[in-house]
Amino acid sequence: METLGRVLVVVPTYNERDNLPSIVERVRSAVPRAHVLVADDDSPDGTGEVADGLAAGDEQVHVLHRPGKQGLGAAYIAGFRWGLERGFDVLVEMDADGSHQPEELPRLLAALDGGADLAIGSRYVRGGRIVNWPRRRELLSKGANVYTRVMLGLPVRDATAGFRAYRAATLEKVGLSGVESQGYCFQVDLTLRTARHGLRVVEVPITFVERTVGKSKMSGKIMSEALWRIGLWGVTGLPGRLRRRGGRG
Repeated sequence: METLGRVLVVVPTYNERDNLPSIVERVRSAVPRAHVLVADDDSPDGTGEVADGLAAGDEQVHVLHRPGKQGLGAAYIAGFRWGLERGFDVLVEMDADGSHQPEELPRLLAALDGGADLAIGSRYVRGGRIVNWPRRRELLSKGANVYTRVMLGLPVRDATAGFRAYRAATLEKVGLSGVESQGYCFQVDLTLRTARHGLRVVEVPITFVERTVGKSKMSGKIMSEALWRIGLWGVTGLPGRLRRRGGRG
């Protein structure tokens, strides 16, 4: 996997001070050559200060302090731009809450090394599974992915997944400037852009584990945004025009 070049794992945070040290340590252990960028939205619980302490002790840990809570999509875009500007070749998305297992990151990178342009850590392909989610939450997630496949004709089982790895060239090709969606709709947006550019998307089975510390950031507002945006894209074909924007956002 050395052929992939420099790897940056972007970890957005908002009130994750208790989870962050363990996640960073596990990432650095699983892929020692990877760098970690903590994109903190001015967490009132002091997560940003914890991140600064981790960065002070490890030159491969970096912190991007953002002025207030602006949403998951905005945090990832800021992190991607930070990484692209500094010449990273692979940009990884990973939650800070422990739901994504850093030990599975090498498998995502192996998929890129095997020719994928986007590797998605999937809960809903053979070998993928979910641990400790309430049945209602799992049904909502599966339903959202079925809705996405039907509305968009997107042949991906887990388009809403937030554990994924992009080649820098993929993000540069699909463009970031027109991405406004947040929450898990952001994941669908970038998956769709990638597929419609004719790039290769590979799903890698993962084990998703419900957080044990802190509160979930999922809300009715995030779900509503996803439903109307995906419905709009399906009816109007809007994402088809996105490919003409291209460029590095």
